[in-house]
Amino acid sequence: MKNYLEFEKEIKALEEEVEGLKNPFGSEGISEVDTKKIKTTQEEINEKLKDTYKNLNSWQKTLVARHEDRPRAKFYIERIFNQFTLLSGDRFFGDDKSVIAGFGLINNKSVLVIGQEKGEDLNSRIKRNFGMMSPEGYRKCSRLMKLADRFQIPVITFVDTPGAYPGIGAEQRGQASAIAHSIEISMALTVPNISIIIGEGGSGGAIALASSNKIIMLENSIFSVISPEGCASILWRDPSKSLQAAEAMKMTAKDLLKLGIIDEVIPEPIGGAHRNPETIADDIKHSIVKNLREFESLSKDEIYDHRKSKFLKIGRDQGFGKSIDSDKGVLSYSETIIDKWKSNIVKNKLIYTGLSLILIASILTIIY
Repeated sequence: MKNYLEFEKEIKALEEEVEGLKNPFGSEGISEVDTKKIKTTQEEINEKLKDTYKNLNSWQKTLVARHEDRPRAKFYIERIFNQFTLLSGDRFFGDDKSVIAGFGLINNKSVLVIGQEKGEDLNSRIKRNFGMMSPEGYRKCSRLMKLADRFQIPVITFVDTPGAYPGIGAEQRGQASAIAHSIEISMALTVPNISIIIGEGGSGGAIALASSNKIIMLENSIFSVISPEGCASILWRDPSKSLQAAEAMKMTAKDLLKLGIIDEVIPEPIGGAHRNPETIADDIKHSIVKNLREFESLSKDEIYDHRKSKFLKIGRDQGFGKSIDSDKGVLSYSETIIDKWKSNIVKNKLIYTGLSLILIASILTIIY
C-alpha cells in the first residue's frame, strides 16, 4: 500500500483512478480495459508529479525526506555492494541495531560501509530505534573506521537519522563523548570517506558519520543541526511554525550546495526516490565510484589535508592551503590582497586614524 503526503492528494486520486481502470471486473462483470484512458491518466500523473516536486518548499522536502516508503540504507547496501560482511558490537556494551556496518566490494574495490537504518515497517523501526543511534552504535563505527584506516580501505557512510538517541540510558553510557569521538576519527582518517545523506541528516547524530571528504545529498534529503519543529519550538515557542524554520535554516540540498557545506546533489526520479528505488541506487553507485576515483592518486597526507581544508574553508571565500615555506606541511589561511589590506587596517586602525587626521590638518593648513 502506497503512502501519500498531504500535498499529493490530487496524485493519490489519479493513481486510484488508474488502479480502477486496470481492474477488468466492473459492476456489470468482466469488461474491457480502457488502455487509452489509462495512458492519458498516467501521463497526467507524471505531469502532476513533475510540477509538484519541482516547486517543493523546504518543509515539503522535509516531509519527503521522512517519507515512509523512502529507500533505506539496507536497500542501498544490498543493491550497490557485493559480498557484504556484517560486523557487530562495540566491544564495550553491545550491538546497536540502528546502524548497519561491515565490509563489502564496489566494482571489486574493498570499502567499509556504514548505514543508519530506520527500518521498513513498524516492527523493524522499533528494533532499529527509528535510526537513532546509541553510544554503542557510534563506538562500533569508530572501531571499524580505525580498522579501515589501518588497512587503507575507503569508508562509505549512508546518513538517515532524526538525531542521536536522547534517552537517559544513552546519556549515562556517554552519548556526547561517543559522538565527539566518532567525529574526531572521521576527520583524522588517512583514507577517503564519502557520506551520502539519503533522507534525514539530523543534528550531531548525522555529523558523527558525515565529517567526510565528500558529502553527497539526494535531491529531497535534508541536513541540519536541529529539526524544523525543534527550531520553531525554541525560537517562536510554536512548533506549527516549522515552515518558517525550515526556510530560515537552509537545510535542503540546493541551499547547502550553494553554501559550500556539501559537494554534490544527486537528482531524484520524478516523485522522489521512493517511486523508483532501483534508478536512484544506480545513481548513488555511479557517484561513489566517481568520487573514489578522484582520490586514487592522492597520498595519505593529501587525503587528510583535503578533508581538513574542506571544513576549514566553510564560511570563508579562500579557505586554507599549505604554506610554501612550511616544512611540516601545516595548513595556513589563504587571503587575497584586498582581504590582507582590510585586516591590516582593522589591526592598526589607531595608527591609520592618526595619520588621516595629520593629513587632513596638513591639507587644511595649505588651503587656508
